[in-house]
Amino acid sequence: MADALPASLRRLVLRDALGIGIATGLYALSFGAVSVAAGLSVLQTCALSLLMFSGASQYAFVALASNGAAAIATAALLGARNALYGLRLSGLLRVHGPRRVLSAQLVIDESTAMAIAREPEGEPASRLAFYATGAAIYVLWNSLTLVGAVAAGALPDPRKFGLDAVAPAAFLALLAPRLRGRGPLAIALAAAVIALVLTPFVPAGVPVLAAAVAAAASLVSRRASP
Repeated sequence: MADALPASLRRLVLRDALGIGIATGLYALSFGAVSVAAGLSVLQTCALSLLMFSGASQYAFVALASNGAAAIATAALLGARNALYGLRLSGLLRVHGPRRVLSAQLVIDESTAMAIAREPEGEPASRLAFYATGAAIYVLWNSLTLVGAVAAGALPDPRKFGLDAVAPAAFLALLAPRLRGRGPLAIALAAAVIALVLTPFVPAGVPVLAAAVAAAASLVSRRASP
């Protein structure tokens, strides 16, 4: 339990969790504005943050909002990694019953990284890091999504301010740190080529979905190789 932690360690974990929550939450300002600029209502935008709560998946969904099936499929593929995080965290958090539902909602990149980073200091530190980080991001992400959506909704035409270009730009900003090493970069470039080749011939959204499927298949085959 968190009470078993030294006070100095508890303060350090909480400080880090709040800092990550603030840094990540600021992305939600742009998400709220971009979502409204893409045609979603303030209520729909806030529902995405409350229920989906996965930045990359939300940006992908909004970017492809004009093609419902492709938007849902792409967002689901991007969010599938959270299920793998859950497998890693299940033995660390050791939660059961209704608490598993709450814990599952907070399984994101940042909360998982914080929990694993504190693992050498014991399970109580990992649990506190996970829940504090997840809760801080959840509260700030949803609050700032609302602020961004309401602000964009007050504009006569958000597209005039270039907000329709923020979704792909923000998505690239989230993706760039993960393209370290030749393997991930090669997969990303191959996926981009697939999307560009298909764009003139298939409906909007399908090129991105095809590229995502190809990238996922490449990762699976690489991990399956001896």
